[in-house]
Amino acid sequence: MIHKDFNCEIYFIRHGQSESNATPGLAAGANFDAPLTEIGHQQAKLLGKRFKTDNVNFDKVYSSTLIRAIQTTENMFMGMERTDSSFEKVPDIIEQQIAGWRGVPNEEAFSDETMIHMLEKGRDFVGPDGESIREVQKRATNWLEDELIYNRKLCQDPKSLRIAIIGHGNTMRSIFHYIMGFDQRLIYKIGVDNTSVSRFIFNSKGWSVLCLNDSSHLKTKSSGTFETRV
Repeated sequence: MIHKDFNCEIYFIRHGQSESNATPGLAAGANFDAPLTEIGHQQAKLLGKRFKTDNVNFDKVYSSTLIRAIQTTENMFMGMERTDSSFEKVPDIIEQQIAGWRGVPNEEAFSDETMIHMLEKGRDFVGPDGESIREVQKRATNWLEDELIYNRKLCQDPKSLRIAIIGHGNTMRSIFHYIMGFDQRLIYKIGVDNTSVSRFIFNSKGWSVLCLNDSSHLKTKSSGTFETRV
C-alpha cells in the first residue's frame, strides 16, 4: 500500500484577474494567453501576504504554462516574501481551449440551441475548434496522478507534503469533478474566483475536501457563479 504513511495537502489556486476576465461579454478571451491586469497582480500579492500571515509554506509549487498563471505564482511569492521562488511549469494544466470562441460575444456563442446541446452532452460537449471538459480532465488528472498521487518514488517514504497548483477555472472544475464525483451537470456551477483557494487532502483514506473557492484575502463576497472567460 503505497499511501500508508503519505499525506498530501493540495492548494488549487486560480490565477488573478486577466485582461480577458476584465473584458465583459466574451465567450472566451480574444487572447488565449492574456496577462494579468494590475488588479490581478495585486490579488496575487494579497494571496501571498495571507499565506505569510497564516505561516503557510509549500514543498512544491506548480503553475500552468500560460502567462496569467505564471504571473500569479510570481506575485504570490512576492507577497509571501519567499526566498525560494522556483516552481515547475506544467502544460497539462492549461485552461480548456476553444479557439472558435475567442473574442466571440456571449450572445453569439451561447445560443439557446447551443446551451441545450451543452446540457445534453455534458463533459463531452466540444466547442468550435476546441476540447471537451472530459479531454481537459483526462490530461490534467493524468498529470496529477503521475506527478503526485500515484508517484511511487514520492509516496514510498513516510511524509507529509503541502502543494500549490496555480491554474484555471474550467481545468480546476474538471479536477474537482474527478476528485468528488458529483453530477457532471454541476461542473459549470462551481464558483472558482480569481486567486481563490480550494484545498484538498489525499492520504491512505482517499480524498478529503477542506474548502472550495476561498477568496477571503480579497475581502469581497464570492459570486459563486460560472465565468466562461477563463
